[in-house]
Amino acid sequence: MSVELTSLPDLYAPISDRLSIVQDIVNKELTSRHPSVNELSRHLANYHGKMLRPALVLLSGQAAGGLTPTHEILAAVVEIVHVATLLHDDVLDEADMRRQHRTINAMRNNETAVLLGDFLISHAYHLCSSLDDLHAARAISATTNVVCEGEIIEVNNRQNDALTEDEYLEIIRAKTATLTATCCALGAHYACDDPVVESALREFGLCSGVAFQIVDDVLDIAGDESDTGKSIGRDIEEGSTTLPMIHAIRNADTSTADTLRAMIRGQKPVDIAFVQTTLDRTGSIDYALDVARGHVQSALEQLGRLPESPALQSLTTMVEFILRRQS
Repeated sequence: MSVELTSLPDLYAPISDRLSIVQDIVNKELTSRHPSVNELSRHLANYHGKMLRPALVLLSGQAAGGLTPTHEILAAVVEIVHVATLLHDDVLDEADMRRQHRTINAMRNNETAVLLGDFLISHAYHLCSSLDDLHAARAISATTNVVCEGEIIEVNNRQNDALTEDEYLEIIRAKTATLTATCCALGAHYACDDPVVESALREFGLCSGVAFQIVDDVLDIAGDESDTGKSIGRDIEEGSTTLPMIHAIRNADTSTADTLRAMIRGQKPVDIAFVQTTLDRTGSIDYALDVARGHVQSALEQLGRLPESPALQSLTTMVEFILRRQS
């Protein structure tokens, strides 16, 4: 049974004291003796957002048996890795704004943003090296490999108007869901010695991550710019073929489908009103949300393996909220 979501503090209540420790660890790890580096690090506060991934580590650990100081370090590691990927994403996307603040690449340049991302990745591994075993370091390194592969595959498929639904799902599992799966699995691994629980929470994180990315892609087309904090239709402008567009191309009449394909290939300017009307007529937004809903249901089924607790209630509410999010 889920709790009613009123705010992030309510959702994170079971781990609120630990989250503040995690933020302190992140701040300490990224403090440099060079003022210019510290100035850049201060701007990273705009990238932290909801602290979703460290919360997943802590809530999964709490739900699986209890938290240790290792969980706090791991939560800091995954947040640092996540922010590094955002820095690199902004360069790839040529983004000027993130969460209604200027990006590092817009404030400075691409070189600075890429190097700052590399700085973060190196510090994530430095934190991992402070642990007594190699499990976390191996898991994080394997995860970052998959995330990078996903990003490469996505970039290589830009302007690919023939991308299939299976190929799309493979990309988002790699670039987004792999990290959330690892967050949950690490939380469980360092809380209990039960491979069944660890596997269940890994699958929960994977399904949740897929659902989250699908909804994110829906919001890019059908969201409100004041809520999302970014321009609507940016994915199409970049030539990214997401699930709503895949479904629309598959179900629209030939002329309309050809127009959508031309927009993805950059051969026609993006007409977001035309796209939204087409997606409404073909039921493509509803279809994408139904696919996301299926992954949410799969995630919830995995949680049935865990005993009731406040942390489990928060995880349940967190995944249910994916379908209602506006930003």
